[in-house]
Amino acid sequence: MKAQPDIATGESAQDAIIEEFAFFGDWTERYQYLIDLGRKLPPFPDALKRDEFKVNGCQSQVWLVPAGDAQCMTFAAISDSAIVSGLIALLLRVYSGRSAQEILATEPRYITAIGLAQHLSPTRSNGLAAMLAKIKDYARGAQK
Repeated sequence: MKAQPDIATGESAQDAIIEEFAFFGDWTERYQYLIDLGRKLPPFPDALKRDEFKVNGCQSQVWLVPAGDAQCMTFAAISDSAIVSGLIALLLRVYSGRSAQEILATEPRYITAIGLAQHLSPTRSNGLAAMLAKIKDYARGAQK
């Protein structure tokens, strides 16, 4: 798992995501970009595909594994769905490699800003909310 994020803060990572999605004219292109992002996720070991790391509330299968401590938390994740893997890639850009405090303080404004909220099916929206809740739960647990 990568310890340091590519971008200094979760907020600046969101700004970069918003800029990237602004380049695409329609949602067909945006979905393809999401799929491409998902394909670039690092390999995920089968040994970590365990119930304890499974995210409940997702229609597709999603595993999310935390590492680190309250000062720097990293996450590895994967899904059996191409679009959901792309959503994971965006979540990891915003939240992985951050302190628990920053994770808890960072609201995912990019979801509305790029139009994801309106263009995801209800089941994918629920899954995205479940993944975000799991990341924040892990961050709360790291602060104890």
